[in-house]
Amino acid sequence: MTRPEDAESISDVVSDVVSDASGERLAAARTIGVGAPVLAFDVGGTDIKSALFDAEGTALGLRRTPTPVADGDRTEVLIERLGALAAELQADHPGVVPQAVGLVVPGIVDADAGLGVFASNLGWHDSPLRDLASAKLGLPVAFDHDVRAASWAEHRLGGARAYSNSVVLVIGTGIAGALLVGGEPYTAGGYAGEIGHSPIADGPVCACGARGCLEAVASAGAIARRYREATGTQPDGAKDVIARAAAGDRIASEIWNSALDALTLSLAQLTAVVAPEAIVIGGGLSRAGGALFDELRARLAERLSFHRLPELVPAELSGNAGILGAALRARELA
Repeated sequence: MTRPEDAESISDVVSDVVSDASGERLAAARTIGVGAPVLAFDVGGTDIKSALFDAEGTALGLRRTPTPVADGDRTEVLIERLGALAAELQADHPGVVPQAVGLVVPGIVDADAGLGVFASNLGWHDSPLRDLASAKLGLPVAFDHDVRAASWAEHRLGGARAYSNSVVLVIGTGIAGALLVGGEPYTAGGYAGEIGHSPIADGPVCACGARGCLEAVASAGAIARRYREATGTQPDGAKDVIARAAAGDRIASEIWNSALDALTLSLAQLTAVVAPEAIVIGGGLSRAGGALFDELRARLAERLSFHRLPELVPAELSGNAGILGAALRARELA
């Protein structure tokens, strides 16, 4: 197990990240209920959420710190950072002894093999993250994809808890998704759920290299980028573009409508193929409220015929869904 003296007072070295790229501030995490104490880490391209969950399921020492930067593959610096964060959490809460660790990361993830198959923003290819983290922390590690873990938390604790068959869609800087079938995540070796990279048009070119991906048209990041490219004006994120559209800005309206049409097409395809009972939508764009949900409900109903329309449900766990999912997965090993 990581020793407290290994922490080297990381709080004195690494500053907390106050808010994420969408402007969301870190909020208190929902309890995960009674069970074994566990450590949990939700790793993103820019920041890491970390916490120690006690036997009552309360997140102790929840914080968000920058993801360490390195040229190329960031595996080594990440594992070192996880060790330091774990040591600090254990030093701050010596009466809580973790029995397992939950680690979730972005990209293509093979949870069964414990591999980070690919993550363009973190530079790894087939990185044995689970085994490296277990060796560093001296504990068994439950390893998973960040959005898949978030969907599991939404299923157990949040907006998807009433639905055994659902899709969780996170619309922020990019678009990520996860499928729950019969109450269990459907993974296909880590390749399932790439809804943001499903093609909905012939263009534009996506950062992944494909053309016409949903993410390149309808993510919050794409909406802001497209408005800037069309007008030369830098908006204050997608929410600003939506507000401009509501105020009568023609270009903003065209961009927002095309994003809604793209999302509707993608949701219609999911409805026809998977027939989920619910589609749970989170991420920064979900805070658009009725401008998003009411429009999608109406457009989806117009587009489909005999299909069972899914409930469109706001995610409930906000930015903490990933770390809650990591903690729940860790409990399964403890």
